Amino acid sequence: MKRYSIFAVAREALRYHSGWERAWRSPEPKKRYKVIVVGAGGHGLATAYYLGKVHGITDVAVIEKGWLGGGNTGRNTTIIRSNYLQDPSAAIYEKARSLYEDLSQDLNYNVMFSPRGLLMLGQTEHEVRGYKRTVHANRLQGIDTEWIGPEQVKELVPIINIDGPRYPVLGALLQKRGGTARHDAVAWGYARACSAMGMDIIQKCEVTGVRTEGGKVQGISTTKGEIDCEQLAIVVAGHSSVMAEMAGFRLPIESVALQAWVSEPIKPCMDVVVMANTVHGYMSQSDKGEMVIGGGTDGFNNYTQRGSWHHVEETTRALVETFPIISRLKMLRQWGGIVDMTGDRSPILSKTPVEGIFVNCGWGTGGFKAIPGSGFAMAELIARGHSPLTDEFGLDRFREGRFIDESVAAGVAH
Repeated sequence: MKRYSIFAVAREALRYHSGWERAWRSPEPKKRYKVIVVGAGGHGLATAYYLGKVHGITDVAVIEKGWLGGGNTGRNTTIIRSNYLQDPSAAIYEKARSLYEDLSQDLNYNVMFSPRGLLMLGQTEHEVRGYKRTVHANRLQGIDTEWIGPEQVKELVPIINIDGPRYPVLGALLQKRGGTARHDAVAWGYARACSAMGMDIIQKCEVTGVRTEGGKVQGISTTKGEIDCEQLAIVVAGHSSVMAEMAGFRLPIESVALQAWVSEPIKPCMDVVVMANTVHGYMSQSDKGEMVIGGGTDGFNNYTQRGSWHHVEETTRALVETFPIISRLKMLRQWGGIVDMTGDRSPILSKTPVEGIFVNCGWGTGGFKAIPGSGFAMAELIARGHSPLTDEFGLDRFREGRFIDESVAAGVAH
């Protein structure tokens, strides 16, 4: 008798019950679409979904060179928050967070959104001042955050050491409605909804060229043939600069690896998300009991999906001091993603020098939390030619010096 692993059985059951076989099997592309979205990650699928749901545009193809959700969407640490300092950032991230609240009902698919609360530790006097400033800005933006002292941090996170010799906890910025969601489920939910609207999700289809004529997009060349389109959305994260070069323009981004890892499963011990930006480490506990840990980006440009080992060592060493309980845990697995970094650590959602081509990139290390807001804004930009959520995130800001500097304002690029 043939034996099946539990993962194979679960996968087949998911395909049968969720009704997304059409997306899984990847139909052959038509000759022409109104809109082509390149990238079947969270941002690309969300863009397609809101094009259909909000603007009634369903003649859409989502093209993916790998498999659905196999890029950064399936390789992140699932943190969701909106406590940014700058107004444009706060607006789009809060839009995303608010959409996450009802996303399971909206998609009729459980994305396992968990608004468990998020703490950003203040471990230097500089951080304390910065986070208090952010709390005041968030109040003006209508975002619910607050500053709490070290004793309150200890109450929320009993396993934390607030008296660390190198990294004492002086307080924390708390966003009670921040939290996590299931990254794969977000991609699957959007994919199933797009498929139900009649959109084509075409996997294993690599874009090899972008065809233009007279400064306007005509279509794309792929490993499955030529496909024409009226509008093209490039939503491919770390490979955005490669796609842009095919279309004849350049993007101000750098691609680097960002990595994360998880421990072996343990009993529940932490029910909030904790970010420690001084040491550039953050941790939460998954539903399976694993401690999910993220570190910083590599210090050099690369397209690997591994990351370098020194970040594992540095981040783990710092978190062991902050959370002594994890010192004897074994690392279960480690992975990396390719992130696209702009100079001001803020995204690009913009028209491009080629008419009909739009680009959504530059989310750096914080793309997952923005998926619903990013898709909503990008769909509006494509359908109407303008979105108030994207006004400040255009390509022209780099030429005009209108930077949205979140690298300093947020204390970290996540």
